[in-house]
Amino acid sequence: MNQLKVGYAVANIDPMIGIEVCGYYQVRISEGNLDPLEVCVTALELGEKRVAMIALDLCYLETPLNDAIKEEVSKATGLATDEIYIGCTHTHTAPYLRDSDEYPLEQEYIKFLTHRIVDTVKVALSDLKPAKMGYHVGEAKNIAFVRRFRMKDGSVKTNPGVDNPDIVAPIGDVDERVNVIRFDREGADTVVVVNFGNHPDVVGGNFMSGDWPALTRRTLEKAIDNVKCIFFNGVQGDVNHVNVHPRGGDLNDMFMDFDDVSRGYGHARHMGRVVAGSVLQVYDKVKYVDVDSLKTIENTIQIPSNKATPEQLVEARYINEMHLAGRDAELPWKAMMLTTVVAEAQRMIRLENAPDAFPVKLLGLAIGPVAFVGIPGEPFTGVGRAIKDTEGFELICPCALTNGSEGYFPMQDAYDEGGYEARSSSYKAGCAEYIAEQGKELLAQLGK
Repeated sequence: MNQLKVGYAVANIDPMIGIEVCGYYQVRISEGNLDPLEVCVTALELGEKRVAMIALDLCYLETPLNDAIKEEVSKATGLATDEIYIGCTHTHTAPYLRDSDEYPLEQEYIKFLTHRIVDTVKVALSDLKPAKMGYHVGEAKNIAFVRRFRMKDGSVKTNPGVDNPDIVAPIGDVDERVNVIRFDREGADTVVVVNFGNHPDVVGGNFMSGDWPALTRRTLEKAIDNVKCIFFNGVQGDVNHVNVHPRGGDLNDMFMDFDDVSRGYGHARHMGRVVAGSVLQVYDKVKYVDVDSLKTIENTIQIPSNKATPEQLVEARYINEMHLAGRDAELPWKAMMLTTVVAEAQRMIRLENAPDAFPVKLLGLAIGPVAFVGIPGEPFTGVGRAIKDTEGFELICPCALTNGSEGYFPMQDAYDEGGYEARSSSYKAGCAEYIAEQGKELLAQLGK
């Protein structure tokens, strides 16, 4: 007999004007909001087991801050830390969250954010209602594109620019599947969980926005009465919104940004409508299933760090000093290539005195035959496909930027070929394949 209970709550987490905007290797100062940033919480209860699924309109939470927030939620609610599933949508128009005296606005915002998350979880837990669960898989076409390309000179570039004549072909393919989980609650709004992988780096500029994930939620909630939506980003480390060969009206409502990437709020709205539309196509035809178990598990794995040689560090320090001094124009790189070189230099400096391996926490959640795998970073699409193909569950939702943030996890071929993600990653080649393997192991443990 299904005894599942589900609760829901949402709250505003807008920061103050003047805080720095997260997402690029250049300073942007917030001038206000285009739309609200929010925390959404879905609470689950089955017997004595309770879980809080928390989705934040933020770029990321670094792992120490994520862990600190989980501790506060645990103290306030009695939930174990492995029963708290925190994911960031990865919007690139949200505030930085650096807990340092050097950034007093960010410190102030972190305190506010922590209180707001705790309060929203409390409200969601107080809203628990008997519910039945159904699921389906939709498809969002032509809004996600591979962002790594092989060029005529044999090199590999990330975001090489729209209509670049030197592009030969994309490397890899996208996963256009949209996972939809529907909770029909007795006497309360239906809660829809949406899981789809793509970069929310569409809006650009200096105004805060939840980008297309937030616009997906609001579009869906307007389209169907008495529905609330919570969104968890899927595996998206090597895909984004950029169509390098646009046709017809593909570039409507977009502008060419500083890094040769086409962006625009209107396009974020379009993407939100496409993802919401994919949910609408399957919403009424979900497969309802009995939920006889609710399980969580957290496993810590060790991944080798991607350290530089002493010779590489010399050049890295020079590049970083020039960048910090505002002298990018004097460096021999432009647009995305400049971003790649700066990110690589900062990675080398950051890891100079780092340990030889880092702990990475994978978080698993099983709701009957539906499972979530939380990965604290940005894995490539191949990781998501491998995890989704694991036997034992009817639907598997891999989630990026969940349970912390540890950067990119590129596939082996990305290290062999080069590109922004591998050159900036804190981890050695093989990290993505290892995460996929350990994700499968996590699912096997959840399925026992």
